[in-house]
Amino acid sequence: MTTARSQSWFDVFKRVERSVWFQGFIISIIIIAALTVGAKTYPLPYSVELAINYLDTLITVFFLAEILLRFVTYERKREFFKDPWNLFDSVIVIGSLVPISNTDMVLVARLLRVLRVLRLVSIIPDLRVLINALLKAIPKMGYIALLMFIIFYIFGAMGSIFFEGINETLWGDIAISMLTLFRIATFEDWTDVMYETMAVYPLSWMYYVVFIFLTAFVFLNMMVGVVLEVMSRETSAEEQQHQEDHHQALVEQISQLQQQVQALSDKLDRKD
Repeated sequence: MTTARSQSWFDVFKRVERSVWFQGFIISIIIIAALTVGAKTYPLPYSVELAINYLDTLITVFFLAEILLRFVTYERKREFFKDPWNLFDSVIVIGSLVPISNTDMVLVARLLRVLRVLRLVSIIPDLRVLINALLKAIPKMGYIALLMFIIFYIFGAMGSIFFEGINETLWGDIAISMLTLFRIATFEDWTDVMYETMAVYPLSWMYYVVFIFLTAFVFLNMMVGVVLEVMSRETSAEEQQHQEDHHQALVEQISQLQQQVQALSDKLDRKD
């Protein structure tokens, strides 16, 4: 009797935790938490600031209750913290419980309250897919970034050698030259830099055209391609996982129906 009652409560909590309206309510609370963090950056009357502090406390308590509900409805309790998103949410929620006044950890506590906005990523499945794809694309992007650094280094050395006498502020050494090249790669008034060197070296425009072609058009598009490739693979894997979960749920429902039918059959046999 007690086991059946606890199982019924477990099913109720599980339905509530996975319901659409509850997930939407959590998203609303996260947005309100983000607005309270932004509001605290403005000079506010004492009464408004006090109300925001009370609201922040209520939000923290709600997040604690939500993470506990998620833990209770998790079928395999020992594997709850093996999920990176569950671990991330737990750290954010526990960190938000740290008092933010009269402590040495005040900046850390405030930072964790700001990071509560990132819980939107763990709540919204599509955002999780994007973040997972980005994290899995980092190794390949690292090789592209290394190749870009080599190009920056070569062109930085060339720029320092040829253009130092023209403008030492922009081309004084290789480090400054690479910073100037970053400005050029982001198209921040790069034509002013080019025209300044062209006044002394008329053909120096080729230096800028080749550099921009390599960095802005080749390597950056390679990075975009890597991210899109991984994202497409992650989306396919997510859809396959959904299909497997749906199939597993159907199998469990059929198994439960068979058990119920068997139980009814046993009762009828006993009556006979």
